Amino acid sequence: MGGVTSSMAAKLAFFPPNPPSYKVVKDDLTGLLLLSPFPHRENVEIMRLPTRRGNEIVAVYVRHPMASSTILYSHGNAADLGQMYELFIELSIHLRVNLLGYDYSGYGQSSGKPSEQNTYADIEAAFKSLEENYGTKQEEIILYGQSVGSGPTLDLAARLPRLRAVVLHSPILSGVRVMYNVKRTYWFDIYRNIDKIQLVNSPILIIHGTADEVVDFSHGKQLYELCKEKYEPLWIKGGNHCNLELYPDYIKHLKKFVATVERSTSHRISTRKSTDHFSIEPSRKSTDMYDAPRKSTDWRDKPRRSTDKPERSKNHQSNNLDKLRVSFDQMERSRRSVDCIEKSRKSIDHQLERGRKSVDRLDRLRS
Repeated sequence: MGGVTSSMAAKLAFFPPNPPSYKVVKDDLTGLLLLSPFPHRENVEIMRLPTRRGNEIVAVYVRHPMASSTILYSHGNAADLGQMYELFIELSIHLRVNLLGYDYSGYGQSSGKPSEQNTYADIEAAFKSLEENYGTKQEEIILYGQSVGSGPTLDLAARLPRLRAVVLHSPILSGVRVMYNVKRTYWFDIYRNIDKIQLVNSPILIIHGTADEVVDFSHGKQLYELCKEKYEPLWIKGGNHCNLELYPDYIKHLKKFVATVERSTSHRISTRKSTDHFSIEPSRKSTDMYDAPRKSTDWRDKPRRSTDKPERSKNHQSNNLDKLRVSFDQMERSRRSVDCIEKSRKSIDHQLERGRKSVDRLDRLRS
């Protein structure tokens, strides 16, 4: 029974869009990789990254001229980079961050097949690229995991004690718990976030819709209670699994969170350099200001200037950035819904129908 349930959980976890929503092409003049059908942007780089499990994944790096943080984004289970591309551009602009997003093995134009272990290798390859190709320090990285992406996000966060922060967007407690209301973790379960979140030393923001029809709202609430470094969560009233980015509070709360952890980082002792980027280090007592949950995300009486960028540089570049900003409300027109595109829905419905022959308790997974 355990093997069957684990296999079912894995099958229900991954729905790569078929066909992929994009192609990777090489520009004959420059030799640069491009993401078709999107026009080339000077601040966007497309790359292929090898993983330790022998696959090659596609990644997108979006650069922001005033960034002091970099988001490593792990997307949901029914999307690929083509569907996420416009959102990545929007987040980089509005949050003033660099952003690296990637496709899991078997998604989009990445090679291999999707699996739990492959996603762990995939996010490690993306993290390694940030360090080696862009010189990004662990203390500057914010891991962002959406839905099933919360699995690889927390797995990596539990092994990186000096991360700037973590964002969990509609996260799952574990794979089996999405299907069954169980009280314990079984050996055959996948993405055991309920156990790993307690190993994360960084501040964690959890975002969840109260009307989520795929991953129940209770998953986000329970994970919040288990956080070591709690930050005021964002419970979006009436939000479902696929539309949280369209609510004004989404970007507003994210901006406040990023600003807060950037101010906090300037007070941390960060002179040590990690000798093993993927080893679990002993638990440390936090030196920042997240020891207890706070009623407000704006917990400083007197805002302080960031030490990461000169104030003069910020003022100088702000006029140019204003021209780049686009309304966040345009996402509904410029990108397909993250986990709810029609093609993925048909794929989900088809596979759920097959799954019911062996598992009779999946009704609440359907939208």
